[in-house]
Amino acid sequence: MARRLDGLINDMRGCRLCEKNLPLAPNPIFQLNSKARILIAGQAPGLRAHQSGTPFDDASGERLRDWMGVTRETFYNPECIAILPMGFCYPGHGRAGDLPPRPECATTWRQPVLDHLTAVQLTLVIGQYALNWHLGDQQKKTLTETVRAWKSYGPSVLPLPHPSPRNNLWLRRNPWFETDVLPVLQKAVTRYL
Repeated sequence: MARRLDGLINDMRGCRLCEKNLPLAPNPIFQLNSKARILIAGQAPGLRAHQSGTPFDDASGERLRDWMGVTRETFYNPECIAILPMGFCYPGHGRAGDLPPRPECATTWRQPVLDHLTAVQLTLVIGQYALNWHLGDQQKKTLTETVRAWKSYGPSVLPLPHPSPRNNLWLRRNPWFETDVLPVLQKAVTRYL
């Protein structure tokens, strides 16, 4: 199965499905290994990630690593942590931040990749598009309600707000996230690493 995942990864790296809709040349960014026990299901790479070729290579990534209680070295070890965004390429910038992830990636690649990630024990679901995919009708009416109901999704899925600095106000308004959810997140990450 590892060889088949390798072939899938090669195909994904060469993907050009949405090239005409991207502001920059395609640069599919993800981190995969069939041994990974933690999956980060995110949105799409930002401009800095596009430029460096490294997922979460920005302030969002720093905050996410802090939330998880892991070092940069551990975070970028694909045998520990898989990173599979809903869209693999930088989608461009809109009025209120980055544009939504292109839908072609999820439609074409997501399930075949997930089928290979059989060692995953914990999925961190970040952002509305990832929540829609991974939780579907189980979501609550708002992101806040969904994150607050984290216990109802079982021990293997944890919904999170996006770690972007744009969410500083949300974090200030919801101090329970830091006191109630982050210790559980860090304990689970430690267990599965």
